[in-house]
Amino acid sequence: MSSPAAERRPPHRVAFAWGVHALTASGGVVGVAALLAAGAGDLRAAALLMLVALVIDSVDGTLARAARVTEVLPGIDGRRLDDIVDYLNYVVVPAVFLVSAGSLLHWGFAAAPVLASAYGFAQTDAKTEDHYFVGFPSYWNVVALYLWVLGVSPLTGTLVVLALAAAVFVPLKYVYPSRMHVLRRSTNGAAALWIGAVGASLAASGAEWREDVLKASLVFPLYYLALSFWLGGRLRREA
Repeated sequence: MSSPAAERRPPHRVAFAWGVHALTASGGVVGVAALLAAGAGDLRAAALLMLVALVIDSVDGTLARAARVTEVLPGIDGRRLDDIVDYLNYVVVPAVFLVSAGSLLHWGFAAAPVLASAYGFAQTDAKTEDHYFVGFPSYWNVVALYLWVLGVSPLTGTLVVLALAAAVFVPLKYVYPSRMHVLRRSTNGAAALWIGAVGASLAASGAEWREDVLKASLVFPLYYLALSFWLGGRLRREA
């Protein structure tokens, strides 16, 4: 006889939950492909693959909540899987990209985001109960993309990377776009437009409008920072 727990998990729900976990894990495959492209010097392909990984990460959390993966597949820790893939795609891949793109004075400076974000990911309170990130949320893929496409000098790139690595340790709250309480739809809509604009610019490498669109797309990261400081601000820890 089937157990009551099994009866509460019809096959289509189990299949949906496994599909969501497979989607999350596929981000790791995309990350490996991005590493291979960056190592081969194909920075445009690596950048596009970083965007693909970003899209996967943007939707898998919402799908996981819809599939109720924790209840349907209690033996699989979806958050741990997500963190593993995120550390690869948000930290390791961008660090290699920064080196391959010549955005740093020396490859050793790539250790700054790798070490700082290792600390950030390991924190038990890396996310607050009201769904904010604590400290710079390791968006190194975005940083690496802009340092490359804007042709920032290695000195400036190194200073930016070091400053943001230090920001990982500063207890400021940054919004978690898919879990926002206010402005979630407009923010996620703007994020989708940003991904589309950057992706189109990267794909159309010879287009005259490419540089203008990339510069204009900086509006969204600036909006994200302003929104984070407005809604989040400094984290106040209880004694």
